[in-house]
Amino acid sequence: MTTLLNHLAEGSASAPPLLLGPSLGTSYALWDAVAPELSVAHRVVRWDLPGHGGSAADLVAPGATVGDLANLVLALADSLGLERFAYAGVSLGGAVGLHLAVHHPERVASLAVLCSSAHFGGAKPWQERAARVRAKGAEGLAELAGSADARWFTPGFTLPRLVRDHRDADPGAYAACCDALAAFDLRDRLGGIRVPTLLVAGREDPATPPAQLREIADAVPGATLTELPGASHLAPAERPEAVLTVLRAHFDGGAGRGMAVRREVLGDAHVDRAQSRQSPFTARFQDFISRYAWGEIWTDETLSRRERSMVTLTALTAHGHYEELAMHVRAARRNGLTADEIGAVLLQTAVYCGVPAANSAFATAQRVLAEEDTGAG
Repeated sequence: MTTLLNHLAEGSASAPPLLLGPSLGTSYALWDAVAPELSVAHRVVRWDLPGHGGSAADLVAPGATVGDLANLVLALADSLGLERFAYAGVSLGGAVGLHLAVHHPERVASLAVLCSSAHFGGAKPWQERAARVRAKGAEGLAELAGSADARWFTPGFTLPRLVRDHRDADPGAYAACCDALAAFDLRDRLGGIRVPTLLVAGREDPATPPAQLREIADAVPGATLTELPGASHLAPAERPEAVLTVLRAHFDGGAGRGMAVRREVLGDAHVDRAQSRQSPFTARFQDFISRYAWGEIWTDETLSRRERSMVTLTALTAHGHYEELAMHVRAARRNGLTADEIGAVLLQTAVYCGVPAANSAFATAQRVLAEEDTGAG
């Protein structure tokens, strides 16, 4: 008899562990576009709910609770030798994460709850759905799968694999998971959560709208909330780049440190403008800049920030990146370089990078310095 949840492990066995939980009606395929990227820095373990994907249906029974599902996750973690782990889950998978953080905080290093809630709209709708599926079996699941796109995604988007997983789930296990959602309500326990917590809301999610994630963020000490435009209930499937960005920032920390340094060097106004222009297409690049350029290189204390500014001015001049040079002239001033020192750096570039490049660089720097003197910009 199988006693463990079906799962897929990716990444180095020696990397920090990260467990990923699914939504009702889906399998671990929900994380297909995100998990491989996260496995670069983590041992990622994604799992299937009972009766979903490859997990046995008899792992859960009628009247199941989210606590029962959390115990299955802990049994899986124990079997893999994972004493403490980071955790991220969507919807029902997010509820499992909240339960773990409340009842087993010693096991959870950090938590991300995506498109989920501390309660799911009361027991009645879930009891009715469970009764419908128990009565109609596979036909009832097929009917629900027919409306899955409207509940899960923004108009025009679909992932046939996930809809098929919904249709192919075991009716009894699906109904038992509905029982768990019907009984779930942790609103009065949220203030006791002490692990670092991130809430992620799909701005167009009809199932767990942003207000429900905001309720958790307001109650959990130190929690942060991110709303994703253009995302509905299954954000990791619909907006994987954006989800990857926020999860990396939360679990890795490098992006967070890098963002702080980026603001110190470039100024809040510049970074705010860059962030406001971010889209799902550019999200991974912005994450790369924050984690690598600012989180690893600019935080290395081998060189001072003054010295890094000098190197950066030289490199930008050599390659003719004058718009970027203007930004870094301002940064050099913020890092303590005087106008004379900036001029000396650019004069040095004239010798080794060429007079035309230095000529353009002087023109750019003169404009920026003049703006500073007059209070412009």
